[in-house]
Amino acid sequence: MTKPHSDAAKRPVKDQVRQFESVRAAHQSEMVEDYVELIADLIHLNGSARPKDIAERLGVTKPTVTKNLARLKRENLISHEPYRPIQLTQAGRRLATSCRERHRTVVDFLIALGISANTAEHDAEGIEHHVSAETLRVFNNFTRAKHK
Repeated sequence: MTKPHSDAAKRPVKDQVRQFESVRAAHQSEMVEDYVELIADLIHLNGSARPKDIAERLGVTKPTVTKNLARLKRENLISHEPYRPIQLTQAGRRLATSCRERHRTVVDFLIALGISANTAEHDAEGIEHHVSAETLRVFNNFTRAKHK
């Protein structure tokens, strides 16, 4: 008989279901968070955010951007009229700020562990969508303690 690769098989089924549901929810919110954060960055850098710029930065087609902007508009995160720059709503600005802070926390933590800045930035892009508030607090505490 082979030994399981992890202790996951020993966990209650409902705990595993909750974990996988959480990961699926994080995947659903990744696109929204990435778009809102990028829109905020473009507005900060260029004074405006245009679908063309978003497509270029994300490496996707303009029709993909258009579809995703419609979702952001439905979720009241942006206001956007045809041929006009995209604006973040108050909710969109709050989400962008939260995403930026979460990203920075993960990057700082990885750098404190000895990861290079470039790798930390790259890796944080995936990790930031999947960490809990508890984990972020621990990352922050670790980073602060490391810099004292």
